[in-house]
Amino acid sequence: MEECSLLALGLAVLVPIIIIGISIAILEIVALWFVLEKAGEPGWAAIIPIYNYLMVIKIAGKPWWFILLMLIPIVNLVIYIIILNGLSKNFGKDEGFTVGLFFLRFIFLPILGFGQSKYVGDKSNFM
Repeated sequence: MEECSLLALGLAVLVPIIIIGISIAILEIVALWFVLEKAGEPGWAAIIPIYNYLMVIKIAGKPWWFILLMLIPIVNLVIYIIILNGLSKNFGKDEGFTVGLFFLRFIFLPILGFGQSKYVGDKSNFM
């Protein structure tokens, strides 16, 4: 009997965590879809792994080979912050917004996607 109650307790804790995690993932995908469309890129790219990062790198105004630097441990954190800063700047935001995107992506990405932000950047550095 004790094992059943432990299993029930584990499920009672685990199921809401899984539901919240899936909900946040869906929210981020939809928000990224809108961000990509605002930048003139296809929104469906948000659901393709790796390609979605390539599109974010492009609208951040960074070269495509930044995706290769994302494979190097520790360096990828620095590059990710640089990419997020380029994304923020190209939507008319400041460094504070970059910090928000880094630590609270599930809040700040929907602000970019669903808010009044307009894409003002340049994608010419991509190639």
